[in-house]
Amino acid sequence: MNKEEQLISVGEIINTQGNKGEVRVWPLTDFPERFKPGAVLLMEKDGHQRHLTIEKVRTQKNFLVIKFTEITDMTLAEELKTGLLKITNDQLTKLPANTYYVFEIVGMEVRTNDGQVLGKVQDVIQTGSNDVYIVAGKTKDYLIPALKQIVKDVDKENKLITVEPLEGLLDL
Repeated sequence: MNKEEQLISVGEIINTQGNKGEVRVWPLTDFPERFKPGAVLLMEKDGHQRHLTIEKVRTQKNFLVIKFTEITDMTLAEELKTGLLKITNDQLTKLPANTYYVFEIVGMEVRTNDGQVLGKVQDVIQTGSNDVYIVAGKTKDYLIPALKQIVKDVDKENKLITVEPLEGLLDL
């Protein structure tokens, strides 16, 4: 893997489960179906990385219980706690046109359609109905709803979002 290749977190190991080496994973993805037997994920913890192969997976409440082939007992599973499960860009699920992953939006510069620089996207709030971009400006932060009538263009190559704010939106 190329050092510059971005890794995307898709799950966090939050605890062990039972005594046979299973772990509880909090999914950080909208595509939990990626956690399937045979899938290989990169686990990153304390600056170290290792590949783990999913042997079994089941859903329990809001998290997943995963058994990795390489983890044979609770002692080994305990060492994985707080580790992040990651994938490479080529393992991403393809999205429909004009939809983006949060990690692609964060860090983009936001400008109005008349060229006023608002700042950079610091975070994305997922509300259920539409996302809201938190844009950190020089003197204030802006909350920009990710709606077609406001977000006019997302240029991934130049990391630039062009918006046409509704009247009063920037005054909030």
